Amino acid sequence: MFRSAHAEASDWREAVADCIAALGPLPNPDDGMARLGFVYVTELLAARMGVIVEALRDGTGVGDWAGAAGLGVAGDEADYFDEAALAIMVGDVPAGSYRLLSSPDAILRVNSVRPVRDTLSGPPLLVLHADAAKSDIAELIENVSAATEGYLIGGLTTSQSPRHQVAGVVTDSGLSGVLFEPEVSVAISLSQGCAPIGGTHTITRAVNNYLFELDGRPALDVLKEDVGDILARDLRRAAGFIHAALPVAGSDTGDYVVRNLVGVDPGEGIVAIAETVAVGDRIMFVSRDSNAAARDFRAMLERLAKRANGAAQGALFISCIARGPNMFGARGAELKMIRDVLGDIPLVGMYANGEISNSRLYGYTGVLTLFT
Repeated sequence: MFRSAHAEASDWREAVADCIAALGPLPNPDDGMARLGFVYVTELLAARMGVIVEALRDGTGVGDWAGAAGLGVAGDEADYFDEAALAIMVGDVPAGSYRLLSSPDAILRVNSVRPVRDTLSGPPLLVLHADAAKSDIAELIENVSAATEGYLIGGLTTSQSPRHQVAGVVTDSGLSGVLFEPEVSVAISLSQGCAPIGGTHTITRAVNNYLFELDGRPALDVLKEDVGDILARDLRRAAGFIHAALPVAGSDTGDYVVRNLVGVDPGEGIVAIAETVAVGDRIMFVSRDSNAAARDFRAMLERLAKRANGAAQGALFISCIARGPNMFGARGAELKMIRDVLGDIPLVGMYANGEISNSRLYGYTGVLTLFT
């Protein structure tokens, strides 16, 4: 059983009451099953996360909750950004198949307290909420991936309220979430929000995040050549929708991580990006393109629907804040595409300041997880 609800209201109590009413009476879990809730709130309700969770426990009977405040939240067909809103989903999974983790230490040590599992059944799934304000968050995500040997999904949260995440308890630890054992069946996929321009290049001279040469040529010359003559005349026009992309080694789907361009030096031909690189790394340039992003998203959804084979019971969706109406033009457009392909399944999620998928930190992507 999975059910979801969402509501907007100026008073948090009203929003919670509306969500509980929309869920309707919840039947008792079947034998051998346990019930978990996800909750996402917009920034206007972030400071109320603690009392919201307590009210949800009282009103639904669901004791375990995980979630966070997002730059926006998604619930079924609706998205919310500047409103006071929340979205929730409750679902049944096998008893003992999940563990709430409220701090980085708890996550990094989780393998020491997990029961012994059949390694042939697959890795655990970790749904993570990471505070973008933590300076070492990228390194921490890599450490979690190595320590847990799990598949990671999630997003970076940003809030003026330090205690804006929940994993059993409301926390300001900077990283929290829930681990699912392999018996919780899921299908996961990622959609890029950018389209490659030009070809893939080899970094032949670089220091930290400064690109001096690509393919033995000044990096800025290569960038100008790829973006075309019109944009090359005024690179300020390209700011915001031309980015660097680092191909993922070993990917058979052309996967890449996007990083912002942070500056150029016309005199020296240098390009600076928001990522440390090394000589020999591969790089390309991409553009934010709403039409290409929509095509990629729909194709991803169709592939995911085939993998799920009609068995999807509920969905978690983590999308970049630069997507949604900022990319697709209309409120709810991204969520409508999901429903057009996958049908009317319960869905909850958030719009993030960066997205986590399979141990890597992405930007401009949408990460969809189906519980099957």
